[in-house]
Amino acid sequence: MFKKVSFIVVALAFFIVPWAWAPARDYAPGLAVVSGIIFSILWGNPFAQITGKMTSTLLGATIVGMGCGMNLVKVLQAGASGFLYTVIGIAAGIGLGVLVGKQLKMPRNAMYLISVGTSICGGSAIAAAAPALKAKAHDIAIASATVFALNAIALLIFPPIGKMLGFTETQFGYWAALAIHDTSSVVGASFQYGPTALEVGTTVKLARALWIVPVTLFLSWFIAEKEEGESKKLKLKVPWFIPGFLIAAAIVTWLPAVAPAGGFIKEISKYLMVTTLFLIGANLSKDKIKELGLKPVLHGVILWIILSVGWCIAIANGLVSAR
Repeated sequence: MFKKVSFIVVALAFFIVPWAWAPARDYAPGLAVVSGIIFSILWGNPFAQITGKMTSTLLGATIVGMGCGMNLVKVLQAGASGFLYTVIGIAAGIGLGVLVGKQLKMPRNAMYLISVGTSICGGSAIAAAAPALKAKAHDIAIASATVFALNAIALLIFPPIGKMLGFTETQFGYWAALAIHDTSSVVGASFQYGPTALEVGTTVKLARALWIVPVTLFLSWFIAEKEEGESKKLKLKVPWFIPGFLIAAAIVTWLPAVAPAGGFIKEISKYLMVTTLFLIGANLSKDKIKELGLKPVLHGVILWIILSVGWCIAIANGLVSAR
């Protein structure tokens, strides 16, 4: 009972403290992930089955909530401006992922899942690609755990690296959106950097996430192994929070009367995101760490370093129009 009460208290604290105490906001997202991981490893997550199901829903709700405080025209402009970079990043990520994976002699489906998760949007892309590839549960678990672990690291190291390099908020928003896997980690890292970084990072990342659709079609049609006599089927699973975010932004853009309420919802969503990050951290158990293995970790780390350093250099040298 004490463990459960402690877990609930800590989770609520990550919602209440950043909201009530401004100085805590810069450190809360990274601290939330680390605290969740430490809690889970030392004590175990007493609500593991519940939080495992809750986090994706809470993540989607916070993203839709943040859409309530954004102008749809600006959102679409940000997404359009990052279109070319997104295409380049996804093509390079999947291509390099397959190349590195083959060199490491990775299991075929795990290789594609990690490549897609790294290139598009982490867990959501893995969940969408898995049925198209007919991936087994073990492959999905390995890919998800690898990408998740790298997301947690990105949350901690990207903001200080960005400040060390003197990135503007817009530059950092682009870097986070193009180089970090999962939407939650992009939002968490951008949130630490500033409001402009949060808006740019979220919108460009969601535009990147839309590529789940064509990439999943490609995997289903050209990559998935077919059994004898089986016809080709297109399987799609589009994250619901993408249209939800756009609808929320459209409502506050074209109905100015609801803008104040939308701004309040956006504020609540930012702090709910911090609590969600704690729950995400708490989902990384000892068993998940053990099941990773060396090859998937190497595959994910090599691919992630190449992409994140490449985008960092491009932004720092003005090759990406992020000023």
